[in-house]
Amino acid sequence: MSAACVIGVGSPIVDRLARVEDAFLAGVAGDKGGMALVDTACMADLLGRVPGAPVVAPGGSAANTIFALARLAVPTLLLGKLGDDAEGRYYRSAFERIGGDGSRLKTCAVSATACCLSLVTPDAQRTMRTDLGAAAGFGPDDVSVADFRNCCHAHVEGYLLFNRDLSLAVLKAAKAAGCTVSLDLGAFEVVDGSADILPDLLERYVDVVMANEDEAAAFCGNRDARTGLNALAGHCATAVVKQGAQGALIKSNGTEVDVPALAVDDVKDTTGAGDFWAAGFLYGLMNGYPPEACGHLGAVLGAQAVRHMGADLPEPEWARAAGYFKQYLPGVLA
Repeated sequence: MSAACVIGVGSPIVDRLARVEDAFLAGVAGDKGGMALVDTACMADLLGRVPGAPVVAPGGSAANTIFALARLAVPTLLLGKLGDDAEGRYYRSAFERIGGDGSRLKTCAVSATACCLSLVTPDAQRTMRTDLGAAAGFGPDDVSVADFRNCCHAHVEGYLLFNRDLSLAVLKAAKAAGCTVSLDLGAFEVVDGSADILPDLLERYVDVVMANEDEAAAFCGNRDARTGLNALAGHCATAVVKQGAQGALIKSNGTEVDVPALAVDDVKDTTGAGDFWAAGFLYGLMNGYPPEACGHLGAVLGAQAVRHMGADLPEPEWARAAGYFKQYLPGVLA
């Protein structure tokens, strides 16, 4: 594995994952399967109504990808803002315990660490409601070129686009530091809310854009995944449309490939699956693998993610994945 360092930029969030019936979502404002921001009072109400005790884990879109890369022995950092509280300390400790570098994480003295409630229905779909807390205080003044020093790649979550000044500051600083940049769009709400600026940002600052089918459709106005892929690829060198069990479409420098998903019989939860797919793809990218090989590694991690509740794997499975990734050669499947 190369010593290339990858930094993730986004909201470090403590996830709470709860299994609910579809009927529960009828009392939750917003669309199923998406992500919506809520205030602290709404979060308290939702947590008070979910059945049972939620599972607690470190989360956040870019952070899930970076945690996975750290588990694969890639040098990693996170840039974002935590609260000065027990949950913030838990989050930082969890990242550093697996080998991540938490020195670029900022601390907010007045707001609590961000919280996301992931409501998982029997079809394994996740519906997220997020109270950003301290992460909402992460602004342009918290970002500098120095935050990206010694990094070769920056992975940015699309949710930053809700704060336009912040997203532009991050993208400019990353490029000024010499990083290549990937942007995972994260949610169709992000694409809808940034439609007027997203094409220009992709053209000027982004090397790799990742979307799922809903996000690609929101970008191009067409539900056909290949149409979405071509629309995204028209603005940056590499575009990916993740299609879950249908695999992924990749277009890189004009060359298009289809990457099949790995079959999974026991899907439990799709939380973090796309973020894990991104981690596998970036591992391949950092090692100079061709797009198809990068996509295969993404499929390996994505398939593992949906077998478990939350964006994490049991230790033995991380060990097996790390061994596979370390030994993997493009075109030779272990």
